[in-house]
Amino acid sequence: MPAEAAGVKIGVLTCNVDSGWGYILGSSKEVRCNFVPNKGAGEHYVGSISKIGVDVGYTKGGVLIWDVVAPSSDTKPGALEGGYGGVSASATVVAGVGANVLLGGFDKSIALQPVSIEGNTGLNVAAGIGALNLKFDRG
Repeated sequence: MPAEAAGVKIGVLTCNVDSGWGYILGSSKEVRCNFVPNKGAGEHYVGSISKIGVDVGYTKGGVLIWDVVAPSSDTKPGALEGGYGGVSASATVVAGVGANVLLGGFDKSIALQPVSIEGNTGLNVAAGIGALNLKFDRG
């Protein structure tokens, strides 16, 4: 998909991040997420969020909220399942997403754009995310 192609905001993903201890080379925290699409039924996901780099000390849990952008609005249930990672300078992404976006999900075509972080300060927290892994909770 060319960089100038328009992506479609298909909904909002809200993730509750567990509290815990960080380690010198990184940390991993469990997440429970709810996806509220613009149309259709909501979905639940579970997974983990990882940070690579210096991360020492105890952090309180928080809430991360992302706009979900896809190539089209006709995504199937569970489309957000998969691994997400940060965008490199050479990556081609859909229009309208910023530097802290995570790409992944179905065919690596889903973009998560951070819009709010509660319990932590500033969007720089999202910039430190190394990876997000989501599993569709069919329960």
